[in-house]
Amino acid sequence: MKIGVFCPIGNNGWLLSESAPQYMPSFELNKKIVQRAEHYGFDFALSMIKLRGFGGKTEFWDHNLETFTLMAGLAAVTSKIKIYATAATLVMPPAIVARMASTIDSISNGRFGLNVVTGWQAPEYTQMGMWPGDEYFAQRYEYLSEYVEILRELWATGRSDFKGEHFTMQDCRVSPRPQADMKIICAGQSDTGLEFSAKYADYNFVFGKGLNTPTAYAEINDRLKVQTDKTGRDVQTYVLFMVIAAQTDEEAHAKWQKYNAGADMEAINWLMNQGGKDTKSGADTNIRQMASSVSPVNINMGTLVGSFEHVAQMLDEIGEIQGTEGILLAFDDFVQGVEDFGQRIQPLMKCREHIVVEEDVSQAILEKSA
Repeated sequence: MKIGVFCPIGNNGWLLSESAPQYMPSFELNKKIVQRAEHYGFDFALSMIKLRGFGGKTEFWDHNLETFTLMAGLAAVTSKIKIYATAATLVMPPAIVARMASTIDSISNGRFGLNVVTGWQAPEYTQMGMWPGDEYFAQRYEYLSEYVEILRELWATGRSDFKGEHFTMQDCRVSPRPQADMKIICAGQSDTGLEFSAKYADYNFVFGKGLNTPTAYAEINDRLKVQTDKTGRDVQTYVLFMVIAAQTDEEAHAKWQKYNAGADMEAINWLMNQGGKDTKSGADTNIRQMASSVSPVNINMGTLVGSFEHVAQMLDEIGEIQGTEGILLAFDDFVQGVEDFGQRIQPLMKCREHIVVEEDVSQAILEKSA
C-alpha cells in the first residue's frame, strides 16, 4: 500500500475551525513536511490548486501557494518521493502544462506526475474573467478528455495537431519530453467522472467517507471496476483520509471534538453554497461530498480518529480493499502528524512492513545531547 501526503498548500490545511492549528502556507513548511515524509518512506506528495478561498474568521484558503512552483521546489530538495502538482485545466492551456510537467520531470529526475481538475468554484475564475458560464458543468469532462489527449500526444511524440470542440493544436511542439512515463490522477466519484478516469487516468482520487469507517468508500472501487472492464485499462484508487491520532482514543477524540466546537461556520457556509451550484454534471461527486453538512469542519473527508494503534489498524483495513493502491493522508497538524505516522503508526501497519526507515542521524544527535 502506497502512502502519500496531501501538502498543506493553503492556510490551516483542511480544518475550517478556529480551534484547529492556525498557520500560513510557505515553502519552508512544505519542505519540512515532504522531506520528513520522504525520510519515513512515504511514496508520494500531492498538492492541490486553489485560486480563491472561503473567507470566514479563519480566512480559510484565502492564502495559497501555487502548485507547480511549489512542487518544482520540492522536487529539487528531495530524491526519492514522487511529486504531483495539480493543473487547473480551465485556465492553464495544455501545451503550457505539458511543458511545465516536462520541466519538473527534469528537476525530479523522473519523479513527477500530474493531477488534473476541471474547476468547480466559479468565483475562482470569475475574479479573472475566465469562467465560461454554468453550462461548463455539463461539459467539463468532454473538455478534460480533449485536454488529456493533447497532454499524452505531446509527452509521447513531442507534437500535437489535435482538433476538437474545445482545443485546436497546429503543429504544437514540446521538447524535451519527459524521461519517465507521466502518470495522471483525476478525482472521479460520479459515474461520469469514473468513466473519464477509466479512459484517461492512471489513478482515480476519491474521498474516504465518514468517521472511523475506513472501508465505506469501497463501492466506488466497484463502480470504477465496471468502467475499467469496458476500457480494458488498469486504473487504481488513491483514497483521501484525515488522520487525527494521539496516545489514546480518548485523547484523539478530544482533539476532534475541539476542532468541531470551533467550526468556522462562515467559511463552511461559503463552501456549501459554492459546492451545491453544480446541478448539471450528476450526483455523488467529490464536490457534492465537500458541500455536505455531515462533517464540514474538515470538508467531509473520511476521518480516522484514534490511538496510534487504532489508526494503524484502520489504515490496514483500507489496504485490503481491492482496487486501492494508495492512501493520501491529511493531518490536523502536518509536522507532528508526519512524525507520529512515521514513528508510531507505520511500524504497526501490516501493509507497510516492507518499509525500512534509515536511522535519523540528526534526531539521534539531538536526543543524545538533551
